[in-house]
Amino acid sequence: MAIPVQDPVPTRKTRDPRLDVFRGICLVMIFINHVPGNVLEKFTSRNFGFSDAAEGFVLMSGIAAGLAYSVDFRAPMRLWQGLARVWKRVWTLYLVHILTTMAALAAAAAVAKFLGNSEILFENNTTSLWRDPLGTLIGIPILGHQFGYVNILPLYLVLLFCAPLLLWLAWRWPMRLWAASVALWFAAGWLRLGLPNYPNSGTWFFNPLTWQVVFVTGLLIGVAMKDNRRLVAVRPWLQVLTGAVLIFACTAALFSPVSKGMGQSFWWLKETFHLPWNILAFDKTFLSGPRLIHILALAYFLSTFPALRRACAHYLAAPFALLGRQALPVFALGSVLCIGLQGVRHVAPHGVVPDALFIGGGLALQFALAAARQYWPKSTR
Repeated sequence: MAIPVQDPVPTRKTRDPRLDVFRGICLVMIFINHVPGNVLEKFTSRNFGFSDAAEGFVLMSGIAAGLAYSVDFRAPMRLWQGLARVWKRVWTLYLVHILTTMAALAAAAAVAKFLGNSEILFENNTTSLWRDPLGTLIGIPILGHQFGYVNILPLYLVLLFCAPLLLWLAWRWPMRLWAASVALWFAAGWLRLGLPNYPNSGTWFFNPLTWQVVFVTGLLIGVAMKDNRRLVAVRPWLQVLTGAVLIFACTAALFSPVSKGMGQSFWWLKETFHLPWNILAFDKTFLSGPRLIHILALAYFLSTFPALRRACAHYLAAPFALLGRQALPVFALGSVLCIGLQGVRHVAPHGVVPDALFIGGGLALQFALAAARQYWPKSTR
C-alpha cells in the first residue's frame, strides 16, 4: 500500500509520554541486568517473557527515529537536509560508543589496580585484548570487536545509518518495507548471516541483519504517529491474541514444567516438519521467533490502552521520562558503571543491602546526569 507524499505532515502538538517513560524503564532494566547476579535482576522483564529490555530499547529507538527524522523524507526537496541530520546523529553515536568502550576499559583497569582483583579484565569479551592486542585495537574503531554490555550502540548506529532509505520507503510502501524486513530477518537467521567480528570469528552479538526487523517496525510506528494514525488498528481480536501470547510467555518463564514442555514441543515441531531453526529457537543474536513475536505482541498490546498513556503522563512517571529523554548519555554512563560494578562485586560481599547500594547508587548517578542535561541552563553549556 502506497501513501501519498504530497500532503504536509500534520503537526503533533504534544509529545507522546509513553515513548520517554518506557525508554527510561528499559534503561533501568538494562542497567540492572548488566550487573549479573544482583538480587534485583529477578524482577526485570526478561524473567516474565521471551524478550527483554534490549528488544524494547531498539523498538523505541526506531519509533523515536521515525518521529524525529521522517518528515524530511516525505518530500524530495528536504532529502539532503534529512540525510545530514541522520548521519550527524550516526557520527555522534559512533563517538559515544568509542568513548564508552574506552571508559569501560578504564573502569575495569581501575578495579584491577585499586581493588587487587583482575577477573573483570578477562570477562565481557575482553580476553582478545590480551591475546591479540593489535588485532583488537584495529577491531574496536571499525566495530569488528565489541565488548560485552557496551555493544548495543554499534547495532543502533548501523541501523540509523540505513534509516534515510528506510524512511523514504516507509512513507511510500510501508507494508512492502515491513514484508522485506521480515524476509531479511528470516533469511539472515536461517542462514546465520551477520556482520563479521574482527579479529575474532563469528558475527556481532547484536546482529543488525536480524535485529533490523524490530527497528524497522519502530520506524513504521513512528512514521504513522507523525501522520496522526496507528500502524496497526486496534482490534479486539488482536488484543485477545497478543494478550494470550504474553500470558503464555509469562507462564513459560515462571514455571519450569511449562518451559520444558514448550521446549520439547518446539523440538518435535522442528524435527517433524523440518522447520528452520530460527523460527522456534531462543537465540538473542539472531532474534529468533519467540523473542520477536513476544516484543511485537507486547508493543501492540500495551499501545491499545489509552489509560496507559495517561499513566505515563502522571508525575510519578516523570523520573523514567527524564531518563528516556536523555537516553544516550544515560546509557553510556550506565554501561561504564556496570563494568565497574561487575568488577567490584568480585571482591565485595553479596546480599540485598550491598546490591541495593550498588544498583541504587548507579541509578542515582544516571538520574543526576539526566537532570543536569535536562535542566542545566543552556547558556552555560
